[in-house]
Amino acid sequence: MHLQRTLKKEIFCSSIGLHTGRKVNMMVKPAPVDTGIIFIRKDLQDARPIPADFNMVCDTTLATSLGTDGVTVSTVEHILSAFSGMGLDNALIELDSFEVPIMDGSARPFVNMLKEVGTRPQGKSKKMLVIKKPVSVKDGEGSAMLLPSDEFKITYEIDFTHQAIGRQSYSVIFSDKNYEDNICSARTFGFLKEVEFLQAKGLGLGGSLDNVIILDDEKIINKDGLRMPDEFVKHKILDAIGDLFLLGMPIIGHFVAHKSGHRLNNLLLRELMRHENSWEIITAGYDQKQSAKFRSCKIPPFTTLDPVPI
Repeated sequence: MHLQRTLKKEIFCSSIGLHTGRKVNMMVKPAPVDTGIIFIRKDLQDARPIPADFNMVCDTTLATSLGTDGVTVSTVEHILSAFSGMGLDNALIELDSFEVPIMDGSARPFVNMLKEVGTRPQGKSKKMLVIKKPVSVKDGEGSAMLLPSDEFKITYEIDFTHQAIGRQSYSVIFSDKNYEDNICSARTFGFLKEVEFLQAKGLGLGGSLDNVIILDDEKIINKDGLRMPDEFVKHKILDAIGDLFLLGMPIIGHFVAHKSGHRLNNLLLRELMRHENSWEIITAGYDQKQSAKFRSCKIPPFTTLDPVPI
């Protein structure tokens, strides 16, 4: 797993878009080493490719959207989460719409497709970013931080007043097995009033009980209920993994979040890059502990960032 990886062959899938409710066709293709993940809008003539990069995030309302020169691609977090979970580094994603297909609202369909075609090593080592000093951001009640650790670990807490959710927390050491077994099947969720409001404004037209956990004022209205008791917090972790993947390389550190979301996740990466003494980039397979000089640390005061247009 220290070598960069790409697909063995192309993947094609088709499903509706969460916002338009229209069919979206997507082709995922192998790519050379050091390509990263590139989104290509095939429905727009001469549109520039959009790299999966945290600096390309242009909107975080309801989902993570990337854009450049007026060309955007939305709801990228689930497929990027699957790529991260399965160790995929390089791929081209061709779309005939501005959004990635929503599938079943989780990353499981993308994981299954990756497993079906397989991935292959590419003969060049991955780069990895090691957290050396704590970095944190805060926005209202939400917070997110990265702490030194000898592995990629995620600890997440959510707190909703809705009785079907309440306060949930989950911690996981990141691995392809832990991701596949515990995280990738968790679906996105929303509240019936919000769904109705969005659809009245022409948004979320593809949202349904087939791809969203929907809650009314008292309960979950999906007939089959939850896939797991802590599906809500696990989906937040799924999203965060996709958002952090926009760094462009695996992280060796401990991501800790409380009531975070797409905006804070992106702000954390921006803040991280502003503090070059808080991290270093190493080649995968190198003696990470010796290089990073890992040590325990106290959680620092939060940093409140000025708003940016995401």
